[in-house]
Amino acid sequence: MANDRIFSMAFAKVYALYVQKAERKGRTEAEVDQVICWLTGYDAAGLKRQIERGTDFRSFFDEAPALHPNRALIQGVVCGVRVETIDDPLMQKIRYLDKLVDELAKGRPMEKILRP
Repeated sequence: MANDRIFSMAFAKVYALYVQKAERKGRTEAEVDQVICWLTGYDAAGLKRQIERGTDFRSFFDEAPALHPNRALIQGVVCGVRVETIDDPLMQKIRYLDKLVDELAKGRPMEKILRP
């Protein structure tokens, strides 16, 4: 199953791609970290630990301290699918993160990316 492959993928590998995407568009690694921490509740040290451990996506989200209560306000299309209509809870969290990084790379102001 395709989802199982994504769920078992190392978060650190995808994190590097998120950072590359953001930096190509003039954003910073710190901004990527800010978006990830907002969504997951990790602090900078916790995020760094997850990356260093090579945690997979499933564990990354299972161990997240506190998913942001406003994550349901994240809407839009990622990979041709509306994030708000994804049935699998883990896939939805992954796509929420993808959508936030997309918005960052597109130059959206941080105050709008981090839904109040």
